[in-house]
Amino acid sequence: MFDLQGRSVVVTGGTKGIGRGIATVFARAGANVAVAGRSTADIDTCVADLEQLGSGKVIGVQTDVSDRDQCEALASRTVEAFGGIDVVCANAGVFPDAPLATMTPEQLTGIFAVNVNGTFYAVQACLDALIASGSGRVVLTSSITGPITGYPGWSHYGATKAAQLGFMRTAAIELAPHKITVNAILPGNIMTEGLLDNGEEYIASMARSIPAGALGTPEDIGHLAAFLATKEAGYITGQAIAVDGGQVLPESLDAIAT
Repeated sequence: MFDLQGRSVVVTGGTKGIGRGIATVFARAGANVAVAGRSTADIDTCVADLEQLGSGKVIGVQTDVSDRDQCEALASRTVEAFGGIDVVCANAGVFPDAPLATMTPEQLTGIFAVNVNGTFYAVQACLDALIASGSGRVVLTSSITGPITGYPGWSHYGATKAAQLGFMRTAAIELAPHKITVNAILPGNIMTEGLLDNGEEYIASMARSIPAGALGTPEDIGHLAAFLATKEAGYITGQAIAVDGGQVLPESLDAIAT
Protein backbone atom coordinates (compact mmCIF):
# COMPACT_ATOMS: atom_id res chain seq x y z
CA MET A 1 0.00 0.00 0.00
CA PHE A 2 0.89 3.66 -0.48
CA ASP A 3 3.60 2.95 -3.06
CA LEU A 4 5.19 6.03 -4.62
CA GLN A 5 8.11 4.27 -6.29
CA GLY A 6 8.64 5.68 -9.76
CA ARG A 7 5.90 8.31 -9.48
CA SER A 8 7.00 11.64 -10.98
CA VAL A 9 6.44 14.68 -8.79
CA VAL A 10 6.81 18.43 -9.33
CA VAL A 11 7.25 20.56 -6.20
CA THR A 12 7.20 24.31 -6.73
CA GLY A 13 9.00 26.33 -4.10
CA GLY A 14 10.70 23.04 -3.34
CA THR A 15 14.14 24.16 -2.21
CA LYS A 16 13.33 25.54 1.24
CA GLY A 17 10.86 25.33 4.09
CA ILE A 18 7.66 23.39 3.57
CA GLY A 19 8.47 22.71 -0.08
CA ARG A 20 11.78 21.15 0.90
CA GLY A 21 9.93 18.98 3.42
CA ILE A 22 7.49 17.82 0.76
CA ALA A 23 10.28 17.05 -1.70
CA THR A 24 12.19 15.17 1.01
CA VAL A 25 9.30 12.86 1.82
CA PHE A 26 8.70 12.06 -1.85
CA ALA A 27 12.39 11.44 -2.48
CA ARG A 28 12.62 9.07 0.48
CA ALA A 29 9.62 7.19 -0.90
CA GLY A 30 11.44 6.53 -4.16
CA ALA A 31 9.60 9.04 -6.34
CA ASN A 32 11.22 11.03 -9.13
CA VAL A 33 11.24 14.63 -7.90
CA ALA A 34 11.54 17.90 -9.80
CA VAL A 35 12.13 20.82 -7.44
CA ALA A 36 11.44 24.31 -8.72
CA GLY A 37 12.82 27.47 -7.14
CA ARG A 38 14.20 30.88 -7.98
CA SER A 39 17.76 30.52 -6.68
CA THR A 40 20.14 28.32 -8.63
CA ALA A 41 22.37 27.94 -5.55
CA ASP A 42 19.44 26.72 -3.46
CA ILE A 43 18.37 24.38 -6.25
CA ASP A 44 21.82 22.84 -6.57
CA THR A 45 22.09 22.27 -2.82
CA CYS A 46 18.61 20.80 -2.59
CA VAL A 47 19.11 18.43 -5.52
CA ALA A 48 22.42 17.17 -4.14
CA ASP A 49 20.78 16.42 -0.79
CA LEU A 50 17.67 14.77 -2.22
CA GLU A 51 19.72 12.50 -4.47
CA GLN A 52 21.08 10.81 -1.33
CA LEU A 53 17.64 9.89 0.03
CA GLY A 54 15.98 7.45 -2.34
CA SER A 55 16.05 5.42 -5.53
CA GLY A 56 14.33 7.99 -7.73
CA LYS A 57 15.76 10.67 -9.96
CA VAL A 58 15.98 14.30 -8.88
CA ILE A 59 16.19 17.41 -11.03
CA GLY A 60 16.06 21.12 -10.29
CA VAL A 61 14.51 23.74 -12.53
CA GLN A 62 14.84 27.49 -11.98
CA THR A 63 11.28 28.78 -12.07
CA ASP A 64 9.35 31.91 -11.21
CA VAL A 65 5.80 30.56 -10.94
CA SER A 66 4.30 34.00 -11.57
CA ASP A 67 5.56 33.61 -15.16
CA ARG A 68 3.39 31.22 -17.15
CA ASP A 69 6.10 30.53 -19.72
CA GLN A 70 8.50 29.45 -16.99
CA CYS A 71 5.88 27.09 -15.60
CA GLU A 72 5.49 25.60 -19.07
CA ALA A 73 9.26 25.14 -19.25
CA LEU A 74 9.21 23.42 -15.84
CA ALA A 75 6.58 20.96 -17.03
CA SER A 76 8.43 20.26 -20.27
CA ARG A 77 11.73 19.71 -18.50
CA THR A 78 10.10 17.30 -16.04
CA VAL A 79 8.41 15.26 -18.76
CA GLU A 80 11.69 15.13 -20.65
CA ALA A 81 13.56 13.90 -17.57
CA PHE A 82 10.99 11.47 -16.12
CA GLY A 83 8.70 10.58 -19.01
CA GLY A 84 5.65 12.18 -17.44
CA ILE A 85 4.14 13.92 -14.42
CA ASP A 86 1.95 12.13 -11.89
CA VAL A 87 1.84 14.67 -9.04
CA VAL A 88 1.99 18.46 -8.84
CA CYS A 89 2.58 20.02 -5.45
CA ALA A 90 1.80 23.70 -5.99
CA ASN A 91 3.65 24.95 -2.94
CA ALA A 92 5.46 28.14 -4.01
CA GLY A 93 4.34 31.15 -2.04
CA VAL A 94 5.44 34.42 -0.48
CA PHE A 95 4.26 36.02 2.77
CA PRO A 96 5.45 39.62 3.11
CA ASP A 97 3.96 41.70 5.91
CA ALA A 98 1.77 44.62 4.81
CA PRO A 99 -0.76 46.39 7.08
CA LEU A 100 -4.03 47.12 5.29
CA ALA A 101 -3.81 50.86 5.88
CA THR A 102 -0.48 51.20 4.06
CA MET A 103 -0.63 48.33 1.58
CA THR A 104 0.38 49.40 -1.92
CA PRO A 105 -1.07 48.17 -5.20
CA GLU A 106 2.32 46.64 -5.98
CA GLN A 107 2.28 44.62 -2.75
CA LEU A 108 -1.22 43.36 -3.46
CA THR A 109 -0.64 42.39 -7.07
CA GLY A 110 2.78 40.92 -6.24
CA ILE A 111 1.52 38.42 -3.69
CA PHE A 112 -1.41 37.37 -5.88
CA ALA A 113 0.96 36.90 -8.82
CA VAL A 114 2.92 34.23 -6.94
CA ASN A 115 0.41 32.64 -4.58
CA VAL A 116 -2.66 32.57 -6.81
CA ASN A 117 -1.54 33.03 -10.41
CA GLY A 118 1.40 30.73 -9.72
CA THR A 119 -0.96 27.99 -8.57
CA PHE A 120 -3.03 28.30 -11.75
CA TYR A 121 0.02 28.39 -14.01
CA ALA A 122 1.76 25.41 -12.40
CA VAL A 123 -1.31 23.23 -12.63
CA GLN A 124 -2.20 24.36 -16.14
CA ALA A 125 1.33 23.70 -17.38
CA CYS A 126 1.30 20.13 -16.06
CA LEU A 127 -2.29 19.32 -16.99
CA ASP A 128 -1.69 17.34 -20.17
CA ALA A 129 0.86 15.17 -18.39
CA LEU A 130 -1.45 14.68 -15.39
CA ILE A 131 -4.22 13.53 -17.71
CA ALA A 132 -1.85 11.13 -19.44
CA SER A 133 -0.86 9.72 -16.05
CA GLY A 134 -4.33 8.27 -15.56
CA SER A 135 -4.14 8.94 -11.82
CA GLY A 136 -2.91 12.51 -11.56
CA ARG A 137 -2.72 14.29 -8.23
CA VAL A 138 -2.68 18.01 -7.43
CA VAL A 139 -1.76 19.05 -3.90
CA LEU A 140 -1.92 22.73 -2.98
CA THR A 141 -0.14 24.32 -0.03
CA SER A 142 -2.68 26.75 1.39
CA SER A 143 -2.67 27.83 5.05
CA ILE A 144 -4.86 28.06 8.12
CA THR A 145 -4.37 31.84 7.73
CA GLY A 146 -7.14 33.08 5.48
CA PRO A 147 -9.37 30.02 5.20
CA ILE A 148 -9.71 29.60 9.00
CA THR A 149 -7.80 32.28 10.91
CA GLY A 150 -6.49 35.80 10.43
CA TYR A 151 -3.32 37.59 11.43
CA PRO A 152 -2.50 41.34 11.43
CA GLY A 153 -0.45 42.37 8.41
CA TRP A 154 -1.49 39.37 6.37
CA SER A 155 -4.87 40.35 4.93
CA HIS A 156 -3.45 40.03 1.42
CA TYR A 157 -1.72 36.74 2.23
CA GLY A 158 -4.87 35.32 3.82
CA ALA A 159 -6.88 36.33 0.77
CA THR A 160 -4.51 34.42 -1.52
CA LYS A 161 -4.68 31.31 0.63
CA ALA A 162 -8.49 31.41 0.62
CA ALA A 163 -8.44 31.96 -3.14
CA GLN A 164 -6.50 28.73 -3.58
CA LEU A 165 -9.38 26.84 -1.99
CA GLY A 166 -11.85 28.41 -4.40
CA PHE A 167 -9.63 27.25 -7.24
CA MET A 168 -9.35 23.79 -5.71
CA ARG A 169 -13.06 23.11 -5.49
CA THR A 170 -13.89 23.89 -9.09
CA ALA A 171 -10.68 22.35 -10.44
CA ALA A 172 -11.54 19.15 -8.56
CA ILE A 173 -14.87 18.99 -10.37
CA GLU A 174 -13.40 19.78 -13.80
CA LEU A 175 -10.56 17.28 -13.50
CA ALA A 176 -12.45 14.40 -11.86
CA PRO A 177 -13.39 12.83 -15.23
CA HIS A 178 -9.66 12.47 -15.89
CA LYS A 179 -9.12 10.63 -12.56
CA ILE A 180 -7.19 13.65 -11.24
CA THR A 181 -7.73 14.66 -7.64
CA VAL A 182 -7.17 18.18 -6.29
CA ASN A 183 -6.70 18.74 -2.57
CA ALA A 184 -5.16 21.34 -0.28
CA ILE A 185 -3.08 21.20 2.88
CA LEU A 186 -3.51 24.00 5.41
CA PRO A 187 -0.32 24.21 7.49
CA GLY A 188 -0.32 25.86 10.87
CA ASN A 189 2.89 27.07 12.49
CA ILE A 190 5.68 25.10 10.87
CA MET A 191 9.34 25.24 11.89
CA THR A 192 11.06 26.69 8.83
CA GLU A 193 14.31 28.58 8.32
CA GLY A 194 12.71 31.97 8.79
CA LEU A 195 11.32 31.17 12.23
CA LEU A 196 14.68 30.09 13.59
CA ASP A 197 15.96 33.65 13.22
CA ASN A 198 13.34 34.85 15.71
CA GLY A 199 14.93 32.99 18.63
CA GLU A 200 13.90 30.29 21.08
CA GLU A 201 11.65 32.53 23.20
CA TYR A 202 9.54 33.45 20.17
CA ILE A 203 9.24 29.83 19.09
CA ALA A 204 8.31 28.74 22.62
CA SER A 205 5.58 31.38 22.80
CA MET A 206 4.13 30.13 19.53
CA ALA A 207 4.22 26.54 20.75
CA ARG A 208 2.16 27.48 23.81
CA SER A 209 -0.80 28.29 21.54
CA ILE A 210 -0.79 24.81 20.00
CA PRO A 211 -2.45 21.87 21.80
CA ALA A 212 0.25 19.52 20.50
CA GLY A 213 2.75 21.69 22.38
CA ALA A 214 5.18 22.14 19.51
CA LEU A 215 5.49 23.59 16.04
CA GLY A 216 5.17 21.24 13.12
CA THR A 217 7.96 20.24 10.77
CA PRO A 218 8.05 20.62 6.98
CA GLU A 219 8.01 16.83 6.77
CA ASP A 220 4.65 16.80 8.61
CA ILE A 221 3.22 18.57 5.58
CA GLY A 222 5.14 16.26 3.26
CA HIS A 223 3.63 13.14 4.82
CA LEU A 224 0.10 14.29 4.04
CA ALA A 225 1.10 15.39 0.54
CA ALA A 226 2.58 11.95 -0.07
CA PHE A 227 -0.58 10.20 1.10
CA LEU A 228 -2.79 12.40 -1.08
CA ALA A 229 -0.52 11.49 -4.01
CA THR A 230 -1.11 7.75 -3.66
CA LYS A 231 -3.53 5.68 -5.68
CA GLU A 232 -5.22 4.72 -2.42
CA ALA A 233 -6.24 8.37 -1.93
CA GLY A 234 -8.00 8.45 -5.29
CA TYR A 235 -11.46 8.94 -3.76
CA ILE A 236 -10.40 12.06 -1.84
CA THR A 237 -10.79 15.27 -3.82
CA GLY A 238 -11.74 18.88 -3.23
CA GLN A 239 -10.73 18.68 0.43
CA ALA A 240 -8.82 21.18 2.59
CA ILE A 241 -7.01 19.47 5.46
CA ALA A 242 -5.38 21.38 8.31
CA VAL A 243 -2.03 20.11 9.63
CA ASP A 244 -1.57 22.32 12.66
CA GLY A 245 -1.25 20.27 15.85
CA GLY A 246 -4.75 21.42 16.79
CA GLN A 247 -3.85 25.10 16.63
CA VAL A 248 -7.26 26.25 15.39
CA LEU A 249 -9.20 24.36 18.09
CA PRO A 250 -8.89 26.38 21.35
CA GLU A 251 -11.17 29.35 22.00
CA SER A 252 -8.36 30.95 23.99
CA LEU A 253 -5.00 30.17 25.58
CA ASP A 254 -6.91 29.26 28.75
CA ALA A 255 -8.31 26.24 26.91
CA ILE A 256 -4.86 24.68 26.71
CA ALA A 257 -3.29 26.06 29.88
CA THR A 258 -1.44 23.44 31.91
